[in-house]
Amino acid sequence: MLVQTLAQEISQLEANLCSAFADPTRILILYSLNEHPRNVTEITNDLGSNQPTISRHLKILRDHGLVNTARQGVTITYSLADSRLIQALDLLRSVLHDTLTSKANLIVEIKS
Repeated sequence: MLVQTLAQEISQLEANLCSAFADPTRILILYSLNEHPRNVTEITNDLGSNQPTISRHLKILRDHGLVNTARQGVTITYSLADSRLIQALDLLRSVLHDTLTSKANLIVEIKS
C-alpha cells in the first residue's frame, strides 16, 4: 500500500512538472534561457511578446522550480534551473517528429 501511494505521489509530482510545459510560450522561454540568462525585457524582446505575459509565464516556471532568479539592483535575471530540461524538451520534439513523420507516411500510403 505504501509503495502504491508513493508511486501515485511521484506521478502527481511528474504531472505538475509537465504542466509547466503545457504552454508554448513557456517552452520558448526555456529555450531562450538555454542560450544565456536574461531579464524580462530581454526575453520579451527575444520572443516578441508583451512584458505582462512573459512575467506571468516566468512566475509559473519559477513556481515549478524550472528557472532560477538573481537580483542585481532592480533587475532580475532568469536562468535555467537545470540544463536537462532542454534535453527533455528536445526528446519530446524528437518523439513529435517521429509521430508526425509516421502519420505523413500513412497519408502518402493511403493516397497511393
